[in-house]
Amino acid sequence: MVILRPSLSRKAAGWTLLVLGLLGMVLPFLQGFLFLALGVFILRDQHIWAAQRWGWVADRWPHHVGRIEAMEASLGRRLVDAGERIRRLFSRA
Repeated sequence: MVILRPSLSRKAAGWTLLVLGLLGMVLPFLQGFLFLALGVFILRDQHIWAAQRWGWVADRWPHHVGRIEAMEASLGRRLVDAGERIRRLFSRA
């Protein structure tokens, strides 16, 4: 079961990366597959079709997907910690 968490900013970023990926399939100076994979990664919580494609990627490269998802969780924790530090900094002023 896929749990969708709609977010306009994630959708915009994901679709932008997908468009860059399509351009990268034609243009020699862009890495098309990389942008397509990142776009699907971002959109996996936004659309069911992206979650299905991410499932295919996870079946194909499970070690890499685990590392990518761990990096995403780490980045999320860092952003929350940074937000807390900023809130504490401005609450003292």
